[in-house]
Amino acid sequence: MLEKRLVAKDLTLIRGGRPVLSDLSFTVRSGQALYLRGPNGVGKSSALMVLAGLLAPQGGSTAFEGGDPDVQPLSHLHYVGHDPAIKTGMSLAENLAFWVDVLGGDAGTVSQALSEAGLGGLDKIDAGMLSAGQTRRLALARLIAVPRPLWLLDEPTSALDSEGADWVARLISQHIASGGLAVIATHLDIAIAGEVETLNFSRAAA
Repeated sequence: MLEKRLVAKDLTLIRGGRPVLSDLSFTVRSGQALYLRGPNGVGKSSALMVLAGLLAPQGGSTAFEGGDPDVQPLSHLHYVGHDPAIKTGMSLAENLAFWVDVLGGDAGTVSQALSEAGLGGLDKIDAGMLSAGQTRRLALARLIAVPRPLWLLDEPTSALDSEGADWVARLISQHIASGGLAVIATHLDIAIAGEVETLNFSRAAA
């Protein structure tokens, strides 16, 4: 199996006239997770958004190597940010089905993904009725419903209780054990099993 790699080289980002990232470089390989750690405002979320193609850096480059050459690079990744991107007035199944359609997945995975996310039996419930923790689980269910090798996760355990945090740890552990890659911005320790490295951000560096 061809090894996959996410390579960031000399990333520089300026927002609002302030340098947010300066010459940031790292490599993540198949079977690895990378923590982005540091206080608020030092560029962790911005780094994820650059990797997801949502922000254009002023310098440097990113590349995903070893993926399907017939697929657009951004189609190899999942990005789950602070905003869960869940629409109220739609059921859980409808929300997840929307994302499966957008991401080019199989609609037949929706029910099973909800069940694995701990939301089984709530398929027809309005997403506006969910707790914050359940909303986070629904946002993360797209990782299960549409398999992709690279996960970019911003505070994935936010609003989750200890059981939910354990579920996220297992989810990421299974992903990297199967050869996936993950970059995770988090203030909290997530008990991931496998090869995990940490990139510490600091205010001085940002």
